[in-house]
Amino acid sequence: MRQFFKTFRNDEDGAVTVDWVVLTAAIVALGLVVGTSVRGGTTTLAADLGADMTAMVTP
Repeated sequence: MRQFFKTFRNDEDGAVTVDWVVLTAAIVALGLVVGTSVRGGTTTLAADLGADMTAMVTP
C-alpha cells in the first residue's frame, strides 16, 4: 500500500492534462471577452458604412 501512494504521488500524467484543460479554458474565455468587447464597435461601424454606401450616388 505504501508503494502505491509513492507511485501515485510521483505520477504527473494527470497533472499535465489538467494544465492543458485550464490553459485551453483560459484562451477560450479570453476570446469570448475580446469578441464581446469588440462587437459593439463593429456593429456601429457596419451601420455607418452601410449608411454611407446607401448615400453614394452612382453616375
